Amino acid sequence: MNYTPPQLRTVNVTRYVTPLREGGSLPAIAEADDGFLYVLKFRGAGQGPKALIAELIGGEIARELGFKMPELVFVNLDEAFGRTEADEEIQDLLKFSVGLNLALHYLQGAITFDPTVTVVEPKLASQIVWLDALLTNVDRTARNTNMLMWHKELWLIDHGAALYFHHSMDNWEEQALRPFVQIKDHVLLRKATEIEQVDEEFKAILTPGLIDAIVSIIPDAWLVDRSFETEDEQRQVYAQFLNKRLANSGIFLKEAQHARSQLI
Repeated sequence: MNYTPPQLRTVNVTRYVTPLREGGSLPAIAEADDGFLYVLKFRGAGQGPKALIAELIGGEIARELGFKMPELVFVNLDEAFGRTEADEEIQDLLKFSVGLNLALHYLQGAITFDPTVTVVEPKLASQIVWLDALLTNVDRTARNTNMLMWHKELWLIDHGAALYFHHSMDNWEEQALRPFVQIKDHVLLRKATEIEQVDEEFKAILTPGLIDAIVSIIPDAWLVDRSFETEDEQRQVYAQFLNKRLANSGIFLKEAQHARSQLI
């Protein structure tokens, strides 16, 4: 089956509204030339374009699996944009982020998910735990849930810390087969009682063709790892890593089940 790659819109930043001083990446709320507000993630931030790649792949996989995800857009940042910025740290960030960045549609009025306030059903909890185990997403903990409640629905955000194998890609095949031990810290693990059923359902959706289609939209400008001769070669490693984890999902599935058994 031929899959159509996700169609992300491209917008241009027109106004820097305010920084979001959460974590080290210093994202910002910004307005674009389509009139909408976005949470803008900068290629010049700490982890560089690899955080944007993880955000892009993780977000679009989540969307294909049916999760609520804010729209992702590519964002152009003009060279002249930061010249009038008074804050030196932000000015440097804007300078190093000229070109193509990534943003999530800003969910006006959304509140941070609080597990002590909102009950998540076991099926949905299992789906989110499975997703994060596949993506090796270390950043969905009680301290930082990276989920929002908006119009009484649960939305997933912030996958930039996922796919951490790409910070050292030499042994990606070995890393693809590792259990995800950090799943023990997942905010929804205790509720994830249906992860085995979810594994079958989600693997049927995430075919190699679909993974290839998602990976194909990574912009050339973000594929800067010099250990690869071409951008397509680097894209292929992302696809192969994910497909290998999917083919061997029993490894991270058992780790999640074991970690959950230690909690109950």
